[in-house]
Amino acid sequence: MHCVRCHCEPQKGRRGKVFGKVNCKNVKQDCPDPDCVDPILLPGHCCKTCPKGVKIDSRLDGFEYFHETGKDKDDDLHKSYNDRSYLSSEELGPGESRTDFVAVLTGVTDSWLPTSNGVTRARFSLTRTSLAFSVTYQRMSRPSKIVLLDADGTTAFEYSVPKGPSDMICGVWKNLAKPLMRRLQSELMRISMTAAGGRGDVEGKIIKHRALFAETFSSTLTSEEENSGTGGLAMLTLSDTENNLHFILVLQGLIKHRGTEPQLVPIRVQLVYRHHVLREIRANVTSHDPDFAEVLTDLNSRELFWLSRGQLEIAVATEGQDPRQISGFITGRKSCDTIQSVMSSGDALTPGKTGGVGSAIFNLHDNGTLDYQVQVAGLSGEFVGLTIELKPRRRNKRSVLYDLTADYNKAAGRASGSWSRLEARHIHMLLQNELFINVATAHGQEGELRGQIRALLYSGLEAPRHELPTPLAGHFVSPPVRTGASGHAWVSVDQACHLHYEIVVAGLSKADDLTVNAHLHGLAEIGEIDDSSATHKRLLTGFFGSQAQGVLKDISAELLQHLDQGTAFIQVSTKTNPRGEIRGRVHVPNSCERGATATELDGVFAKDPEELKKDPHTCFFENQHRAHGARWTPNYDKCFSCSCRKRTVICDPVICPPLTCPRTLQPGDQCCPICDESKEPTEAALLPERVDEHPEGCYFEGDQKMHAPGTTWHPFVPPFGFIKCAVCTCKGSSGEVHCEKVTCPLLTCSHPVRRSPSDCCKECPEEERTPAGPEHGDMMQADGPRNCKFGKSFYQNSDNWHPWVPLVGEMKCINCWCDHGVTKCQRKQCPVLTCSGIARREAACCPECLDSKEEDDVMMMMKAPDKRLSWGH
Repeated sequence: MHCVRCHCEPQKGRRGKVFGKVNCKNVKQDCPDPDCVDPILLPGHCCKTCPKGVKIDSRLDGFEYFHETGKDKDDDLHKSYNDRSYLSSEELGPGESRTDFVAVLTGVTDSWLPTSNGVTRARFSLTRTSLAFSVTYQRMSRPSKIVLLDADGTTAFEYSVPKGPSDMICGVWKNLAKPLMRRLQSELMRISMTAAGGRGDVEGKIIKHRALFAETFSSTLTSEEENSGTGGLAMLTLSDTENNLHFILVLQGLIKHRGTEPQLVPIRVQLVYRHHVLREIRANVTSHDPDFAEVLTDLNSRELFWLSRGQLEIAVATEGQDPRQISGFITGRKSCDTIQSVMSSGDALTPGKTGGVGSAIFNLHDNGTLDYQVQVAGLSGEFVGLTIELKPRRRNKRSVLYDLTADYNKAAGRASGSWSRLEARHIHMLLQNELFINVATAHGQEGELRGQIRALLYSGLEAPRHELPTPLAGHFVSPPVRTGASGHAWVSVDQACHLHYEIVVAGLSKADDLTVNAHLHGLAEIGEIDDSSATHKRLLTGFFGSQAQGVLKDISAELLQHLDQGTAFIQVSTKTNPRGEIRGRVHVPNSCERGATATELDGVFAKDPEELKKDPHTCFFENQHRAHGARWTPNYDKCFSCSCRKRTVICDPVICPPLTCPRTLQPGDQCCPICDESKEPTEAALLPERVDEHPEGCYFEGDQKMHAPGTTWHPFVPPFGFIKCAVCTCKGSSGEVHCEKVTCPLLTCSHPVRRSPSDCCKECPEEERTPAGPEHGDMMQADGPRNCKFGKSFYQNSDNWHPWVPLVGEMKCINCWCDHGVTKCQRKQCPVLTCSGIARREAACCPECLDSKEEDDVMMMMKAPDKRLSWGH
């Protein structure tokens, strides 16, 4: 962002400690007017300057750079400041390089027909031979056709949009001609979309943009006006270390061109939450270059929370005569790419060669929820944990972000669920490929399998966006291969009986396979499980980078039948293992060559009741088996929330949040009342999700909610639910939360009882009241003895045990006991011995006295030259 100038200011904390604070300012409006007639914009500069031979204004010396290198790039002299053509994409690696483009499509205003209200954002990724595109649209019906136009207006590519409920359109333009690729790189192409019925076209120019490199949040900006033909998009990203939100606006139709001379137009940019203006920036943009870049510094916890939930809105308005405004909600970046991960033992923190494999796909929603599906196979030890993690801060020092272990089904080797509490920083790191998924086992406590969560570029296959792939592992090769590599593959058969495939591999070491050069990982083939049927094997392709994809035509009837029956395989071979390094069984139901209807696959994550019965951690409640980690509302009372924790059912009362709205409703199927917004349908329709929060309250980490000033509530602590033995209070508008433990009154009766298992304090019973039944849930109650946790085991108060240490075993010389929630351990005390012959026997904690015969034997051993005896005291 060459038009944003930042500087580091020293600040003093409360204790006098000096730290640095970053302040940034947009300096584009401060650019001086050049003295020449035809000023130019040099690459890497913000302000236009005079051509060669004219001195650059001294006021720009502080933030202009690329002075010398820019002079040799005559082809780039007239590029806009947001062009990134001089930036290198070498960090992606040769063979994997790609160029990203973006386009904002709005209604055509130079026609006598009414202008469309629709605004569309199109993102393009150009690889060696193909152009993948992801299109989202607002305020218009689903388009029927997408057309890419050449510089002279002729049609270069046309795509018929399939019908569907989604607001995302995915497509690929394959095998681009080199001349068209050059025109695309030169920003000489446009994109046009035709709405259903042939009316309401929108179009826009396809441009490169450096912000696409770092974009993790985005917003499509639309206008409330009819037939305005205005729109825009905001590309946003968080700073790597600070809570600063960088954004660039690309505006179309908002700034009117009056005459040939550029004019300064004042604009106002606001960050809004539910009509409350949180931040405001005023600046000037030019009518010929209306793009605008700025930084919002030091976002607080509430703003970051609303950002993660898709509840912040960005609004841009012009000021002065004929003011106009466009706005839109900020969400995580939308794309047709697949967020996936291949887990291999070669990529573990301590690399190994187990032959196992892990595979995962993810789906990020606008409200910050992340759905995940994971499958694991070929583990060398018992499964222990499944976690999403950050990059280790120190060598082999894991940094766990989210634990998925509770959702893992050991019998099926699969896990599925939703992570509903992603913070804005987590979303940013997810979309920047900075998160990892880790599988720990009894043999690999720190992780046997590990993989980076990455975005896989859309290739035209729909399966990767919705279905788990086929895992590929050395464990499945016959005979099994102990390798650090693994992979997964999506395979499908279309109506023309052509086989489409996409394969991703990971963990394949270049040092172990001499045929693996910088970007060739091996060869893939498909065939039947029976190795004797070599005639039905087909070579798929070589690998370019870590991926292989393509289409296989004229497939034999036998191979199609094996695919339908699930007796086909995909295999990746290398020079080290020419008969197969990793392999996976492929099942693709199809009716090719048979005329029969293909059978649908059952849901991959359907919970089998028989499997639940066999699981030792399953809970049985209300005549139904529940998996470990499951949460549900019991039939007897909708105002309770129950969860299963290792065969124990915990039911907690639902504490309804306080409402600040004037009118409330009580839905028949819900426990808590909600605000009546029947009089405000427009606002309710615009909100991405329903929340009962206060913009000036306190943000509490436990329940991830905002609480109004002055309100009190029982804190929510996963996995135990609401803790009635503590009360939290929101202290005014400062945003501070104060929580304290409930103090139970002293009782004079000899046998106090707890009237309800969920109550915090016991009470003296009435004379006619019988004592309560067996109590449960005492772990989180204030007046009962607390349990102890040691390692992964829980112990009751006053329990005794010997600790168990990995790789050593049970430490019988050490006794531990539970003392009201505190684990205490002590080495066994040995008596003082006065005898002359002392020895420590094997597996004994204390030394013992030897009898006379044993003492003579010891003396004989000491005289032998090759014998030694260890004496212990």
